[in-house]
Amino acid sequence: MSASAPDATVKPASGFRLDLKTVGPLLALALLVLLGISLNENFLSYSNLTNVLARSSFIGIIAIGATFVITSGGLDLSVGSMAAVIAGIMIIVMNSLIPSMGVTWGVVLFGMAAGLVVGGGAGIGNGLMITRGRIEAFIVTLGTMGIFRSLVTFLADGGTLSLNFQVADLYRPVYYDGLFGVPWPIIVFALVAIGGEIVMRRTAFGRYCAAIGSNEQVARYSSISVDNVRLLTYILQGVLVGVAVLLYVPRLGSASSTTGVLWELEAIAAVIIGGTTLKGGYGRIWGTVVGVVILGLIGNILNLQSFISPYLNGAFQGVIIILAVLLQRGRRAS
Repeated sequence: MSASAPDATVKPASGFRLDLKTVGPLLALALLVLLGISLNENFLSYSNLTNVLARSSFIGIIAIGATFVITSGGLDLSVGSMAAVIAGIMIIVMNSLIPSMGVTWGVVLFGMAAGLVVGGGAGIGNGLMITRGRIEAFIVTLGTMGIFRSLVTFLADGGTLSLNFQVADLYRPVYYDGLFGVPWPIIVFALVAIGGEIVMRRTAFGRYCAAIGSNEQVARYSSISVDNVRLLTYILQGVLVGVAVLLYVPRLGSASSTTGVLWELEAIAAVIIGGTTLKGGYGRIWGTVVGVVILGLIGNILNLQSFISPYLNGAFQGVIIILAVLLQRGRRAS
């Protein structure tokens, strides 16, 4: 009888930790919403919320790809620079096609296809260097971050690449219009999130990502093709960066060396806030979505209020990443 008592006390405790881990991001989101309501009466207005979600959709789509990468034990620091070079190449392709094709949707579609191809190619490059070259993901993506940023600076000749204004007018509805009053970026983000959740929870690929991140050697012994699965996560990341840029270019119609700055920080922050383990082995897409919304609302509150500078947004994100990792370590230690 005495041996069974400790087991009875441990089980409820672990269950409580699981529940707290699950509801933690949702609780933080609820508290943030209450804070926003108390600080500004327009916080919950439809225009404000759709604006926040539309602006956050770029990071959200990228963060979903980052969830798969991090769950499998990887890391991609190049996504912001990758987005910049994709945007630059898209603009160059569309501008170069105007003399032969005119201002048509064909030009826009060619540009969008180029963006997806470049994103997928960048993901393949990162993935091959990591899986076949046996170089640490941190080193590879740190290097490609500098390469991509320098490349877009070179393409823009140190300035800004601007989309032809007629094509920009044609392309602009992709960001500003929507369906039933919901902007297209939010719709695409939702569809990508739903698809990502299904893949992570219901497919062998999602299970393999978690297995590899948890213990790579055991995954190899279990006949999982570790290198191929990890390569696919980086390709998925690159393609989703391309998708995000397809929605970003019509918003500003330009690209420069400052495009996508700190996007990698925001994507990683959203993933970690959502409960995905930084060292891999466990990931959840819905948590990443909540993390993206939390970061978007923090930035929105800073913009709506004047007592804290919105330029401190990056500092808040950095602090959030550190606190989230500390909380994860605390849970493992307990």
